[in-house]
Amino acid sequence: MTDQTLTHVYFLLDRSGSMQSIKSDTEGGFEAFVTEQREAPGACRVTLAQFDDHYEEVYVDRPVADVPPLDLRPRSMTALHDAMGRLITDAGARLAALPDDQRPGTVIVAVMTDGLENASKEWTGPAIKALVEQQTRDYGWDFMYMGADQDAIEVGAALGVKREHSLTYGRGRSREAMALKGEKIRQMRESRMTVAGAPMPAYTEAERSDLAE
Repeated sequence: MTDQTLTHVYFLLDRSGSMQSIKSDTEGGFEAFVTEQREAPGACRVTLAQFDDHYEEVYVDRPVADVPPLDLRPRSMTALHDAMGRLITDAGARLAALPDDQRPGTVIVAVMTDGLENASKEWTGPAIKALVEQQTRDYGWDFMYMGADQDAIEVGAALGVKREHSLTYGRGRSREAMALKGEKIRQMRESRMTVAGAPMPAYTEAERSDLAE
């Protein structure tokens, strides 16, 4: 049986060139996100990957207490599909290699980008959608998608992410968007300490309206 007190957050962060204008806000927002997880009950481990037209693991399976400040260095284009495919398949392979009692009871994949797919070579949108839906259905993973200056609900849905877990945020609101995401995950972790499989809280219309500005 998996460890129901353990959460593993896989964070996929866009570092394409357009992120330069919101670099400091994104770094501050990530710190707020991590702080929320440090204060939540139960154990939490974090894997951070970033992407432009290349994919890079910043760190893997790190206790949340040891997560360092984010140092974002924007560059190049946006190969979102390839990055999601790589992160999800790598995570699945690593988790499958663990004994059952060491696997996290909660797995969350959180994606944050300020641009649309424009550089992938290996994965297509439909292939990513099928992969996300498979991990959600068969393994109970939770996915979140946040997109700046786009219809993130529609983009997320095309990638297999539930509409209630996708968020459009204004370019100047990345710090607040990441903090809110951290709050949603914290709430779910708190609920799952007493109710196995408690759902991720949905974004409210008021939250969506506030962060879309």
